[in-house]
Amino acid sequence: MRHRTFIEPFKIKSVEPIHMTTEKERQGYLRDANYNTFLLDAKTVLLDFLTDSGTSAMSANQWASIMQGDESYAGSRSWKKMETVVQELTGMEYILPTHQGRAAERIIYGHLGGKGKIFISNTHFDTTRANIEFSGAEGIDIPIPESKDTALLHPFKGNLDTKKLLTLIAKHGAENIGAVVLTVTNNSGGGQPVSMKNARTIHDICKAHNILLLLDCCRIAENAYFIKHKEDGYADKTYKAIAQEMFALADGAVMSAKKDALVNMGGFLALKDPAIAQACTNVLIITEGFSTYGGLNGRDMEAIAVGLEEVFEPAYLTYRIKSTTYLGEKLHQIGVPVVMPIGGHAVYIDAKKLYAHIPPHEYPGHALACELYLKAGIRSVEIGSVMFGKYDKNKQLIPAGMELVRLAIPRRVYTKSHFDYVIETFEEILRTKHEVRGYEIVEEPEFLRHFTAKFEQLLPAEVV
Repeated sequence: MRHRTFIEPFKIKSVEPIHMTTEKERQGYLRDANYNTFLLDAKTVLLDFLTDSGTSAMSANQWASIMQGDESYAGSRSWKKMETVVQELTGMEYILPTHQGRAAERIIYGHLGGKGKIFISNTHFDTTRANIEFSGAEGIDIPIPESKDTALLHPFKGNLDTKKLLTLIAKHGAENIGAVVLTVTNNSGGGQPVSMKNARTIHDICKAHNILLLLDCCRIAENAYFIKHKEDGYADKTYKAIAQEMFALADGAVMSAKKDALVNMGGFLALKDPAIAQACTNVLIITEGFSTYGGLNGRDMEAIAVGLEEVFEPAYLTYRIKSTTYLGEKLHQIGVPVVMPIGGHAVYIDAKKLYAHIPPHEYPGHALACELYLKAGIRSVEIGSVMFGKYDKNKQLIPAGMELVRLAIPRRVYTKSHFDYVIETFEEILRTKHEVRGYEIVEEPEFLRHFTAKFEQLLPAEVV
C-alpha cells in the first residue's frame, strides 16, 4: 500500500524544550540584537531555520560511537575509521581533517589563491567567497540562466554555465584560474541540485585546460537524491554510488561535515594530488592541529564516520527531501513566492517579489527575516544584498542578483507540526506585507558583514 503521508524514519528518544516567547518580548530581543537575527540569543528563538549547519540531531549509533572515541594525539583509531570512510566515499587518497568546512576552505584557497587568481563557481557560498577574496583572488559565479527565474521549474537549476566557463578561460587564461568550484547542491542558488551531465562536462573542460576541479560537497547526498530521481540513467544506482561517481570527476573536495555527515562539528579536505596535499598538510599542522586530528576530537571523528554512512540510507534521504518539499509546496500553494522547484535542505522565499515595494538598498530579504522573528519567533537567514551586495567606488550598493530568504531545515530536528506553524505564519506575512518597511545598515565589518552588521528600521515616508 502506498501512503499519502510520509513519516519520520526514526523515533524520538530525547527532547529539548522550546522557550515560548511573546511578540512584545521578541520586539525587545530584536532591538537589542540591532535587528540582526544572527545576534539573537538562541533561547529567544522558537523555530531556528537560520542554518542546517551543525544543527542536526545525531542518531543513537552516532552517540554510541562517541563513547569509543580515541583521543590519541597521533594516529588514533577514530582517525583511521574516519579516514577509511572518507577515502572509500571520495576515492581520494589524501584526507585532511578540519574542525569545520571553512577551515578546509582557508587552507586550500589560501594555497591556490592570491592576487591575480580567479575562481569560478556555479555559486560560491559566503565563507567560500570570503576565503577566496581574503587571499587576494576573485570569485566569479556563473550559474545557468534558468537559475535567475525563481518560478521556473527546471530539474537542475544548480548547474554551472559551461559556455560562460569556456569564455572566462579564454578571457583570463587557464594559468590564472585557481580552480573551478562546483557547489553541490547549489546553496546560494536556492538549494538547487547539479546534474551528473553538467559535472562531467565541467570535468572534461577542466581536464582539457589543466584546471583543478573542486567539489564543495557538504550536501552531496542530497544532490545524489535528485540525480537518482531526475536524471536519466541513475534510477537503479544507489545514492552512495552516485556520489562516488561525482567525486571521481573532481581533483579535490571540501566538506563541512556539519551538513550531510549529520554532526554538530567537523569537516575535511580531500585531495588527489600529493604535492598539493603536502602543502596543505603543512598549513593544517600549523593552524588546525596534527594531520590525524586537525582540530577534531576523536569522538567527533567517530560520529562523522557513522554519519557519512547513515546519510545515504534511502529511508533517511526520502524523509529529508519530502519534508523540505512539504513545507515549500504548501507555501507555494498559499501564494508565497518561493524558489521552484523546492531544493533539498531549505526553502527559499523570493523577498524581491514578496516585498516589491522595498527596493534592494533597503534590503527586502532582511525585512522578511525580521518579520518572521517578530511574528512567530522563526529565525531564518537573508541571502541577498546584505550577504552578497557590494559597493561601487562611490559607496553605492551594487545589489545581489536575487533577494532571497532561506529557511534551512535542521536534519532530524523538527516535525510536520512545526512546518504547519511556519505555514500559518506566512499566511499572516502575506496579509500584512504592505505594512513592512525596509532597513539600513549602520555598522558593518569588511568581510561577511551579515554575521555582525547592525541595522536600523526605516521610518514610513510620512514620518521622515
